[in-house]
Amino acid sequence: MPVPASYNDITQDPNLKNFIGWVWYENEVWVPRCWISPEAGKRVVLYVGSAHYFAVVWVNGIQVAFHEGGHLPFEADITKIIQSSPSPQHRITIAVNNTLTPYTLPPGNIEYMTDTKRYPRGYFVQIIQFDFFNYAGIHRPVLLYTTPNVYIEDVTVVTDVVGVTGFINYKVSISGSTHFTLSLTLRDQRGQVVASIIDGPPFGEFKLLDPNLWWPYLMHENPGYLYNLEVHMKSKNDNTLYEDFYTLPVGIRKVQVTKTQFLINGKPFYFHGVNKHEDSDMRGKGLDWSVIIKDFNLLRWLGANSFRTSHYPYAEEIMDLCDKYGIVVIDECPGVGIKNPLSFGNKSLAHHLAVMKELVHRDKNRPSVVMWSVANEPASALPQAGHYFKTLIASTKAMDPTRPVTFVTDTDYETDKGPVHRCYLCEQLFFLVP
Repeated sequence: MPVPASYNDITQDPNLKNFIGWVWYENEVWVPRCWISPEAGKRVVLYVGSAHYFAVVWVNGIQVAFHEGGHLPFEADITKIIQSSPSPQHRITIAVNNTLTPYTLPPGNIEYMTDTKRYPRGYFVQIIQFDFFNYAGIHRPVLLYTTPNVYIEDVTVVTDVVGVTGFINYKVSISGSTHFTLSLTLRDQRGQVVASIIDGPPFGEFKLLDPNLWWPYLMHENPGYLYNLEVHMKSKNDNTLYEDFYTLPVGIRKVQVTKTQFLINGKPFYFHGVNKHEDSDMRGKGLDWSVIIKDFNLLRWLGANSFRTSHYPYAEEIMDLCDKYGIVVIDECPGVGIKNPLSFGNKSLAHHLAVMKELVHRDKNRPSVVMWSVANEPASALPQAGHYFKTLIASTKAMDPTRPVTFVTDTDYETDKGPVHRCYLCEQLFFLVP
């Protein structure tokens, strides 16, 4: 079975197309000895881009990770396991289950058919409340990568624009040691150094006079302008020098919401865009560069400047192109089809909070992302919806106070329990183009 791809349409087996339950992927890889030698001072990490919806991962028969929820990446440090193996050949096994319950995102439920004249014993169907096919499988790349034992764990940037001055506030997290030095260099698109900090603290600010701002497509002759922030870490421990280097594209822009306008860099922005999906024939939701580039050419051909990731987080490769081309994104989690009152309880809320935490962590630095969407057309008139969305939106705002938070509603405003908690009201309008 190819990876990345949905498994549903790869074969001619109708049972696999509509299969609900566990499937197993297995592959063997050869790891260079220079990665796993204890003297090398390296970590080896297994990265899974997306698996729908519940995944358990083993390396050489030892469980290393489990993850609930599709569309978002997860990873595991497998250094000790492969170092303890006498062979450079290692077996990676990933079990994936696409069953949806009232407590998953998106939710669903299993309905057993009891009419034995029409169905065999134990026959069941997956009931869903969303209008797209429930593709399943490993939809994005599975990778191995290395870092030093002391490494750059995370980089966070927040940009601002005041008058003709641009600000880049940064925070760098280092794991493996508290003794290190950091140097940061900011380069423009020509590779020229525009600012630098040598042996600086893990947090600080770059201040640029008259910078090139990140503008949406069709708002500027040079949309999607990106600087490159280079982070260089050195750490000496037990006579071993560890070095790590990371480059982060940075777009300088400011998002504001007034009572009547959405502003980017102080200018009114109109969302002239689309709702999208990652689906395509044969590969389902599997990452496919040809389809991705075709979509972006269609967006520009339409004169579209934005899209919503309906109704789940899209691949990081897609988001990279949004940053590069100036396509504005409303970044939505898989909160679609939340109709059942059972889906508004504490179990569902805890999972929803965890998904938003993963999404914000993944996309927090992207200039293209201007808003978080926590759900699409939920049953927000239910009494339970008030506490649910109050908690969810407050948590998202706390994680990222720089962007507004919304969900898309089809509920009457008078009965909707959500608008009082949202920064921005989203309703869907569909236009028929002759």
